[in-house]
Amino acid sequence: MKTKLIYILCFIQIQTVSAEPLRVLVEGSLFVSLDNMGGTSIPLSYTGSALVVISEDVRFFRGVELNFTVPQAYLAYRGGLMVGVYAGLEVIPNIGAADVEGSRIFFETLPNKIQTVYQIPLRENHGLKTTPYVTALNRVAARAFPVLFRITPTMKGIGEEIEKMRFTLSAKPIMSDEGALNLSFRYPEQLSGKPFSLLIDDVLIENATEEMLLKEGSHHLVVVSEDFRNENRMFFIERGETLFLNIELQDTMPILMFEAPENARIYIDGVYVNPSKPLPIEPGQHEVKFLMSDYAIVRPITARKGKTYKVVMNITVDVSESD
Repeated sequence: MKTKLIYILCFIQIQTVSAEPLRVLVEGSLFVSLDNMGGTSIPLSYTGSALVVISEDVRFFRGVELNFTVPQAYLAYRGGLMVGVYAGLEVIPNIGAADVEGSRIFFETLPNKIQTVYQIPLRENHGLKTTPYVTALNRVAARAFPVLFRITPTMKGIGEEIEKMRFTLSAKPIMSDEGALNLSFRYPEQLSGKPFSLLIDDVLIENATEEMLLKEGSHHLVVVSEDFRNENRMFFIERGETLFLNIELQDTMPILMFEAPENARIYIDGVYVNPSKPLPIEPGQHEVKFLMSDYAIVRPITARKGKTYKVVMNITVDVSESD
């Protein structure tokens, strides 16, 4: 009869979501962050509890995994303990005995096995699922941390052997397969603030300067605009890392680039230009003149908006043989 009563109480308590007062023994805390992927652990008594704290930066978290380990001897006391997870703590308790208020987000009789794994999701579409080896909590708790993991006996006078046992709770992050992309844009002075469209992997991005989470791997970026040259770029996202990319927007004026002998003088529409630097010009018809001593070559060019032209002066010497 006692066993039936215990399970009825468990069912009723699982449905409870409002804050409830608790008298607990806080024996330590576990800090979960990407700086320690292996996690941390602490020992607990049969009436102990622990705070589970997460770092402020949870962009790359899918959830938090709690691993509760019991000694072999506990298996003889099937159904002797219950475990619960409490969120939304009104006051963060200090180490030691404390009165707290929190909302129960999970509660069950401890399964009769050495290790029990619980996963707490931190985002929607987390993909965490309950299996024979893992229990995934239904409630997303990103804003509910820190949470309290609590052990309680199912009845008084549970036995001196359990009272002397030490249990182990460990916590580690469940990492997503994502990294972050931060874009910044440098405008030409005369075109500051002009609009453009940004596509990443053929998807239009509404806010180009807002940090984006992307799957690990290669991605394709395109900038399209009537005021700037189109930009095509490949980039690679690493899991759990942030990539900072600066895109230098260029106006659509045609650009001339030159290759010529060092002693050649180059003129555009009769004006001498420095051949070592790319030269922006107005769209339309132009005349390019190469001058070496008394030797001159003149070529017309039609420059179109957004195009780059490479102008090369080649001097060749042909040698032929005859009988």
